[in-house]
Amino acid sequence: MTFSVTQFGKPLSKKKYTWDPKTKTFSTNENDLVLDFSEIDGVTFRTGAGCTFKTGWYCTFRTGERCTFNTGGYCTFKTGGDCTFNTGGGCTFTTDGNCTFKTGGDCTFNTGGDCIFSTGGCCTFNTGWCCTFNTGWNCTFTTDENCTFRTGYGCTFKTGGYCTFTCEENCVVIRWDVKGVTEIPEGKTIKLRGHGVKGYDEVKPHTIVIDGKEITLSEESYNELKKSLG
Repeated sequence: MTFSVTQFGKPLSKKKYTWDPKTKTFSTNENDLVLDFSEIDGVTFRTGAGCTFKTGWYCTFRTGERCTFNTGGYCTFKTGGDCTFNTGGGCTFTTDGNCTFKTGGDCTFNTGGDCIFSTGGCCTFNTGWCCTFNTGWNCTFTTDENCTFRTGYGCTFKTGGYCTFTCEENCVVIRWDVKGVTEIPEGKTIKLRGHGVKGYDEVKPHTIVIDGKEITLSEESYNELKKSLG
């Protein structure tokens, strides 16, 4: 089994980690590593913070914060915050906040707030606040307030107020701060009213004109542009 582990561009001393080829377990307390295990599936990693992983499938990660993962599918992650994930499908994530996920379908997320998700379908999310989701179909979301969702069909949301939704058909919102179920209109963007206030308002598309050409902005792009202009 071949792999490489470097730190600041130099091979990590074997005295600073353990590798058990029988159990495929890599352990170290070191931070800021670059680990290439792309030819090995089913590895278990226990590392410090600030590490970058390139792996095969069916891996398990227990790390600190600020890590980057580029893996195959069916991996399990338990990490700190400020991590970036680019994975296949069938993964399970338990993380702190401020993480970015780009995954396949059939994943499960249990995260803190301020995360960004771009996934396939059939995912389950249990997150904090101020998250952004761009997903496929048949997903289930349980979140705090101030989240933005752009999804396929057949999704269920359990959220607080101030959330924004753009969905295909058969999506519903169950709010935890007010009673009742809200059906999300097909092909429209809506924003829930504030904490404890029933109902929603339709979000009209934002347009700008550049060189005489009218350009329609998504709500996310509009907010980013507005923020950048102070």
